[in-house]
Amino acid sequence: MGYYDEHYDYGKENPERKPRGGYFLASLLGAVIGAAIIFFAIPFLMRQDWFPFPQDDASVTENAGSGGTINRSVSVDVNTDITKAVEKVSDTVVGITNIQNSDIWLDSQPGGTGSGVIYKKAGGKAYIVTNYHVVEGANRLEVTLPDETKLAARLVGSDMWTDLAVVEVDGSKIKKVAEFGNSDKLKLGEPVIAIGNPLGLNFAGSVTQGIISGINRTVPLDFNSDGVPDWNAEVIQTDAAINPGNSGGALANISGQVVGINSMKIAQEEVEGIGFAIPINSVIPIIEDIEKYGEVKRPYMGVQLQDISEIPVYYQERMLKLPRDVHYGLVIVDVVPNSPADKAGLRRYDVIVKLDGKEVKGLIDLRKHLYVEKEIGDKMTVGFYREGKYREVTLTLSEETL
Repeated sequence: MGYYDEHYDYGKENPERKPRGGYFLASLLGAVIGAAIIFFAIPFLMRQDWFPFPQDDASVTENAGSGGTINRSVSVDVNTDITKAVEKVSDTVVGITNIQNSDIWLDSQPGGTGSGVIYKKAGGKAYIVTNYHVVEGANRLEVTLPDETKLAARLVGSDMWTDLAVVEVDGSKIKKVAEFGNSDKLKLGEPVIAIGNPLGLNFAGSVTQGIISGINRTVPLDFNSDGVPDWNAEVIQTDAAINPGNSGGALANISGQVVGINSMKIAQEEVEGIGFAIPINSVIPIIEDIEKYGEVKRPYMGVQLQDISEIPVYYQERMLKLPRDVHYGLVIVDVVPNSPADKAGLRRYDVIVKLDGKEVKGLIDLRKHLYVEKEIGDKMTVGFYREGKYREVTLTLSEETL
């Protein structure tokens, strides 16, 4: 017994109902036509002049595989502004090994490895800038070039305050020197790359990328480990990874110009991506002085000073006779005979509170004014208290003579 539709007259055609076979044939024909279009259109669309993605730096090769199939391989030229910058500056970044004598006769051992940047060739010599702390305490220095050639090096001079040093090597093996940029024109967010030797020569020439995170940052430095900052370093902040061994290496802009000398980072567990470099515009006058004199020539006053904050209030009022509203300044505890201060009439227990009309809160303010804003031979007005009365004198800064 079969099932029949009670509304259908099996003896004649129903004009309102179409044959089911028509739907099947139409669908099959559409599928065949669509497949044919795709089959013949894809090779045409894959032509380089029709391919919808940029093909300027790509090449396509075709090889017939087994069964007549086509295998395609695409090689892409990955040259970018970053790779071009790295190529330009990387050969100028070297390793510097600090070798120190031990207590054993004729024995020596590395005191550490840092980085340096070749910036000049002259008179058969090549000059390399690095950090003071990279070469500090060295009995011998050794420079390792990017091709692993090792050269004996001589320390030309160094400067603790700016954490900079210059090293000299034989220039016959040096083929390339770095180009300096203009650190005064750096912008926040500008891309930069750091090149150096993190954790030693095993990772020589390592490249990290980041941006300029901050400009004109100041970082307090304590040279004698007494817990009191002795200097504020003015630095560039970057998030490009800087690790031990990167010190003295290059911070370069997208044009491959060195805009900073990598110097330090904040190494705390909760901190990530805060590294610092010395701006190259601050580096240039320092290394020029070191090249010329073996040290940095700075103006000299000829006084020994103590911060007023270190003196009990009782002595401030009774011995120094300072007004009660004066809680800053520097006490002169000694004056060098025949020095600029001595010639200007400054005395022991005078309290310096101003230089050229600017308030001096402490030693860092005085050093910054003296070392950054003044030069040997400049005149400087000193405002001070003596026996409770404010006075001013003008002195002529000289070069320190040992």
